[in-house]
Amino acid sequence: MATEKPRIDKLGTIDCDMVETTPVVWKGRLYRFEYVRERYPANDTGNSYFHFIDVATGQATPAFAAGFHLGSACVEDGAAWAFGVPAWGAPTIHVFRSDDLKHWTSRVALDLPGWGIYNTSVCRGPDRYVMAFEIGEPPEETGVPYTMRFAKSTNLQDWVLTPASHVYTKDRYSACPALRFLDGWYYMIYLEAYPGPQYGPHIVRTKDFIAWETSPHNPVLWFSDEDKKIANPQLTDAQRQHVAGAVNLNNSDVDLCEHDGRTVIYYSWGDQLGTEFLAEARYDGPLDQFLRAWFPA
Repeated sequence: MATEKPRIDKLGTIDCDMVETTPVVWKGRLYRFEYVRERYPANDTGNSYFHFIDVATGQATPAFAAGFHLGSACVEDGAAWAFGVPAWGAPTIHVFRSDDLKHWTSRVALDLPGWGIYNTSVCRGPDRYVMAFEIGEPPEETGVPYTMRFAKSTNLQDWVLTPASHVYTKDRYSACPALRFLDGWYYMIYLEAYPGPQYGPHIVRTKDFIAWETSPHNPVLWFSDEDKKIANPQLTDAQRQHVAGAVNLNNSDVDLCEHDGRTVIYYSWGDQLGTEFLAEARYDGPLDQFLRAWFPA
């Protein structure tokens, strides 16, 4: 078992004003699910929406989920699934399903009156699917905002909230989950707040969502000048100047998948106050190796 911190190579910035994304493999090709905000410069619809980007070609799929926010995605059993909320801090999570990335059906996945829900992440476990979702309300469930709660499903459409003991964590800020299952463990990358303020993602794991083990190698990423490298040659001169002059105190919103034997990582950097950028990173090895390496024997 590896005892050194896994090496992540930062490739640099690929977009401006883009934050929540999820890499997935669809029919053998790498796609990037994106939550496109209303203020995204290329968004002329006047509304937020979701879509997927074919990473090799840059081609976008048709937009869907107009007016939805803070999305995440997964591919299961030949279908694409996306999850999102109708407003930041809404009490409901909606699920979207497609067989072709063009036509989508949707329904309410979870309805928790009085709760405020934000980011989500879904993964397959040994006998069920599990969703991690970030909450900011109500105070008795959240503790110190933000906090992760969990739900379970057998079909990705009908979800049941797990007990209040299944939580991470009420004693401090914890946001932006990315949940994966391996070897009997659920691994979760989430965002920690540091004094300053500064922000960096940590990784923890659990078997029961009650007892949690934290990696001795945390943080997973830390903001650096490498974030400002230009990894997308299509960025304009104005965008490049924006990148160069931006305040950077944050690496957040990590999501990841395996493609062609490597671990593909997307994350956001910026000031956590609305000036944000999307960046790409790689781990030169499969996802199972990446996850195990954070918890040396």
